[in-house]
Amino acid sequence: MADEKIRLGGMALPNGVLVHGPRSWACAIRHPDGRLEVVAERKRFLASQVTAPLLRGPARLLESLAVIPQVKRRLPAAKLPFERPGVLAAAAGSAVFVKVVRDSTRLTPAAQELLGGLISLAPATLALRSSDLAAYHGAEHIAIGSYEHGERREKEHERCGSHLIGPILATTAVGNALAARVPERWRNPARAAAQLGALGASTEIFGWMTRNPESRLSRALAKPGHELQHRLATADPTPEQLEVAEAALAACLELERGARD
Repeated sequence: MADEKIRLGGMALPNGVLVHGPRSWACAIRHPDGRLEVVAERKRFLASQVTAPLLRGPARLLESLAVIPQVKRRLPAAKLPFERPGVLAAAAGSAVFVKVVRDSTRLTPAAQELLGGLISLAPATLALRSSDLAAYHGAEHIAIGSYEHGERREKEHERCGSHLIGPILATTAVGNALAARVPERWRNPARAAAQLGALGASTEIFGWMTRNPESRLSRALAKPGHELQHRLATADPTPEQLEVAEAALAACLELERGARD
């Protein structure tokens, strides 16, 4: 059908917006001189080819990461949220604090992992403190949400990746707490397996949450991400920033519709 909605995702940049669909992506940025630049391309790896329940989530993450080198190659002026030196320093610092927490003998394994998970959010939180990034995040949500619902939407979106925070903190804490019980020589592989399992389980839980938004459990799991999204991660965009998001959306939809013809 001509009016069938295409499932879209996106990522805000400090100077633009990346929009991706099932087969294609498009990125639009605003140059310092005010010029708008847009590029679009087919994806090289498609997560839709992976159908195993616990592997679908890691595959979607890999699909998103595989787009980044394409974006930087086609659009070198695009800035990534984690390129700022302060964010990289926060990532290094949080890794040290997580190690200290995990080595603590005063906390239970579950408490260690839950606290470690909260500390590991520090780099992302610092990255979102950029006002331009938050505004482009809001623009991304408005553009995609308005397309999906057929009416003007607000700066929060019900499928924002921030809603994964609750499920991933819970599943990671449980998985790593169990991994901590295995013999020490197997602990690192067990933790790696726990991280992969937590990611897979979290995306499956997130899918259930989007299908059951009125469930009390769904609302509870979404609460941490909603608060982050509402209070810190998004801001009202300027008309110029919204124009950037809409340009990325239009370019992505054009490629997606061409792929379906």
